[in-house]
Amino acid sequence: MGKITASRTSLRPDPKYQSLLAGKFINCLMYDGKKSTAQIVFYDALDVIAEKITDRPSIEVFEQALENIKPFIEVRSKRVGGASYQVPMQVNRSRQQSLAIRWLLMAVREKKGRATHKKLAEELLAAYRKEGTAMARRENTHRMADANKAFAHFAW
Repeated sequence: MGKITASRTSLRPDPKYQSLLAGKFINCLMYDGKKSTAQIVFYDALDVIAEKITDRPSIEVFEQALENIKPFIEVRSKRVGGASYQVPMQVNRSRQQSLAIRWLLMAVREKKGRATHKKLAEELLAAYRKEGTAMARRENTHRMADANKAFAHFAW
């Protein structure tokens, strides 16, 4: 198994919205233990979203965006009799969330040359509209799983 952290038990909700998901996201966004910087970036991004989408609270847009990115099925490598197969498998809830956060942050960090909060706001809005880099990642994952449906009987 990978490293197991106690982040679920000791996870604090974010100070502004009291959202556990936002708290988790801020922790993942954080570099070098600079949580206050990560919070500023996150809240600035939500402010940018609030300017663009006025009919819903920006925290809801954030939650919906992450919901849209979550993959339901993924391929896992399975060794069967000396050959490796890409076997499509269901993704459990906590992994769905961590994959969604990871893909979103990867998409943000790949873009260069602008303030992080602007890139984050852009990517969140794109995901909210079911488009963007993180969303493309999810589509690819689903496509791979679909293409390897023939090996589904190896999933046990």
